[in-house]
Amino acid sequence: MNNRELFFRHLAQTSPAPLGLEIAKAEGIYLFDAAGKKYMDLIGGISVANTGHRHPDVVRAIKEQADHYLHVLVYGEFIQSPQVQYAAALCRNLPDTLNSVYFTNSGAEAIEGAMKLSKRLTGRTEIIAFKNSYHGSTQGALSIIGDEYWRNAFRPLLPGILHFEYNRMESLDLIGEKTASVILEPVQAENGVRLPDKEWIQALREKCSESETLLVLDEIQTGFGRTGSLWAFQDLDIVPDILLLGKALGGGMPLGAFISRRQWMNALTENPVLGHITTFGGHPVCCAAGLASMEALLNESLVNEVRAKEALFKKMLVHPLIRSVRSSGLLIAFEFETAQLCKRVIDDCLQKGLLTDFFLFASNCMRIAPPLTISPEEIRTACVTILEVLAAQK
Repeated sequence: MNNRELFFRHLAQTSPAPLGLEIAKAEGIYLFDAAGKKYMDLIGGISVANTGHRHPDVVRAIKEQADHYLHVLVYGEFIQSPQVQYAAALCRNLPDTLNSVYFTNSGAEAIEGAMKLSKRLTGRTEIIAFKNSYHGSTQGALSIIGDEYWRNAFRPLLPGILHFEYNRMESLDLIGEKTASVILEPVQAENGVRLPDKEWIQALREKCSESETLLVLDEIQTGFGRTGSLWAFQDLDIVPDILLLGKALGGGMPLGAFISRRQWMNALTENPVLGHITTFGGHPVCCAAGLASMEALLNESLVNEVRAKEALFKKMLVHPLIRSVRSSGLLIAFEFETAQLCKRVIDDCLQKGLLTDFFLFASNCMRIAPPLTISPEEIRTACVTILEVLAAQK
């Protein structure tokens, strides 16, 4: 059997019709299949490859760490240099109150850790999330996803979860003495890039402080420069109580984290001891890769170029079939009249060597979220291809 046959026979599938590209190599913003065809990657592994595929500094860090040690013991017992150095680097680039990092295997596990921590700290059980939010597929994360289509088949889920309207002032009135935490995205990515009003999210921050409710920000997609700032919350002039990271955190390796105050995180060390534990969370190779990627992001000033690149995409991609555009840096949604039209455009782009995608809660919107390393020339090439595809639609 060839790899394609083995893929369908032995790998569990997540959809009836996976893309099925057999990738042989990835470099920068490009993917290459087994036949040698080249694809420009405009989704970056879903906001993972912010510094591009196989950034040379990341590859070098992985090889160097592999020469020293791989897994040695469950997370949190041994002093492992990659974990320590990466945690310190993250905290140097965060507000002073976000000074303790718990590394996990994924963003979904970071969600789980934050939910547990908020209950442990407050002694409360209610968690508020928002409609059309996405936070992961594990049981706790699935419980707070803001769409019943994704939740219904797996009920019963966690009790005490409430879903309110995002960006609505009246939602704030329902935060009270029973609420352990409010969990939200600073940009609703899977809802087709929906941004909150600054006034609303600042009022939310104030309401959480008044009611001693923890504000948890899910920056799993928006972190590491995606929106044009290192962290999306910087542009909103708020600071969360718990910050969630994933995707680009590992530089292409699996890694997540929840970050909060050190004295609060200490609650996970007693009553019970090992209040949150993970075998492979913060794997030393993943942390080495993530640190190298973050250093490249900062040293190469990639974040400073994001908004100019965003503007170039929006300037060039103007067509009657595009009904609206919503963006936050290099996280862009191009909205079409129907999901069927959007799918045709995505499929035709793929045939022309351009990888795009849709959004889970906005299937009529095309996702553009390339590596931040994409050049203006590559943006122009991508836009010309998309416009050719749009011109051919009937």
